[in-house]
Amino acid sequence: CPTSSHCGIEGVLEAYHRSLRSVQLYGPTNFAPVVNHVARSAAEVLDGSQYFVLLIITDGVISDMAQTKEAIVNAAKLPMSIIIVGVGQAEFDGK
Repeated sequence: CPTSSHCGIEGVLEAYHRSLRSVQLYGPTNFAPVVNHVARSAAEVLDGSQYFVLLIITDGVISDMAQTKEAIVNAAKLPMSIIIVGVGQAEFDGK
């Protein structure tokens, strides 16, 4: 990655800002489907050859909190990490 300008957190932020120019943000903010999708992929490679990192950057509170919590608990045994970053003025208190 030393020769790429898309490395590290700078690359993540660059991709986020670039995508904001081409996507329409709207609600509801349902996270369970994307967590379950990545979990299915992670469940297919239990030999330790791959590790998945799901980074969700959101400007809204989670609309399907109960389902998202269940999806995260179910994914806990898989080779994956889930990072959720709240941006903007919404109340991200986890209730």
